[in-house]
Amino acid sequence: MLDRVVVAPSGFKESLSAEAAAEAIAEGVGRVLPDAAVDLIPLVDGGEGTAQALTAATGGRLVPLAATGPVGDRLETHFGLLGDGTTAVVEMAAVAGLALVPRPRRDPGGTTTYGVGELIRAALDHGVRRIIVGCGDSGTSDGGAGALTALGARLFDADGRDLAPGGTALARLARIDASGLDPRLAGTELLVACNPYNVLCGPRGVARVFGPQKGASPRQVEELAAALDRWAGVLARDLPAPGTDLRLGAGTGASGGLGAGLAAVGARLLPRFDVLLGHLDLDARLAAADLVITAEGALDHQTPRGKVPAEVARRAKLHGRPVLALAGTLGEGAHEVHGTGVDAYGTIIPGPMALPEALLHAREFLADAAERTLRMVLIGAMAVRPAPEPVRTAEGRSTGGRGRDGGGGGAPAARG
Repeated sequence: MLDRVVVAPSGFKESLSAEAAAEAIAEGVGRVLPDAAVDLIPLVDGGEGTAQALTAATGGRLVPLAATGPVGDRLETHFGLLGDGTTAVVEMAAVAGLALVPRPRRDPGGTTTYGVGELIRAALDHGVRRIIVGCGDSGTSDGGAGALTALGARLFDADGRDLAPGGTALARLARIDASGLDPRLAGTELLVACNPYNVLCGPRGVARVFGPQKGASPRQVEELAAALDRWAGVLARDLPAPGTDLRLGAGTGASGGLGAGLAAVGARLLPRFDVLLGHLDLDARLAAADLVITAEGALDHQTPRGKVPAEVARRAKLHGRPVLALAGTLGEGAHEVHGTGVDAYGTIIPGPMALPEALLHAREFLADAAERTLRMVLIGAMAVRPAPEPVRTAEGRSTGGRGRDGGGGGAPAARG
């Protein structure tokens, strides 16, 4: 019996938050298993919703403020104060996320992480001892240069002029003056929760992997890759971070290279789930489940590389729990999720349709898909259930089950 179901999805970009996705799946489960205990665990990966999820889980609060958005406009945003009173959560997507860049203005060569530095500074003003920076869903590719500028660094070209914002300008970087960096950084633990597979430079560098989805043309991708390579070299010279490979180190490419910029001022780049999920008691809750359902917007070859469904499946398998994954789309390499511990997966889309329609009805489709899939799971459970023992009458004839002649309780076989 499926008495306890854990629902642990990610959000669906531009459609459903992790909380909304969890609620939709729970609705579908409830149609099939109305008496089951459903444990909702909306999961965050450092991107959209991270501060909200962690403050809610720890009894903390969001601190609203205005800061500089990715295209330079002032916007209303927030950071989180966790329930321990000493830890802040800065969600870079809340001030420099792709969703904050209007489609006509998607130019990763010009967007900035300046607002991320402003949020870090505001968290320092609250006297915290630890700041977690959640990386994900970024609309920037400036290597964290904007954030360092907001924290007091100055970036100069060969003529001694301040660089303009954005990743493209880094191609002209000659020198970094770190003398004005906020001195409070030295006494604060700065943890960057990032995908360790993302690196700053090289063939799998962040400009080449993520630049196109942020609006970069093929030519601009190569320009950004060269600019970020220069950025890494000047960072290593002017802000040496002992033991950190700023070009190819794990996580240096997080959020358009924000990982490298913060590492240069002493931040520790850590696998995001190691930093974030400890606040949610995920492992113990997975261990108590009869079935685990996870979900995200797309399952493809990138899912095993640090995405929520893969992490949920890996942890669930440590406890021998079956895992079902649902997705808005199934891309190339979706079958690779089986290697992470996902036992079965499927799409929520009921038929061919345009993307705007799919986004509009995502909650309905997700609930319906959870119901359909769970009904199939239950049919499979029934199919492997042992057949009932036949009941014998006083005359010794079978009245149920399957007799030795293969019948199923129908009319007796003709006698010769």
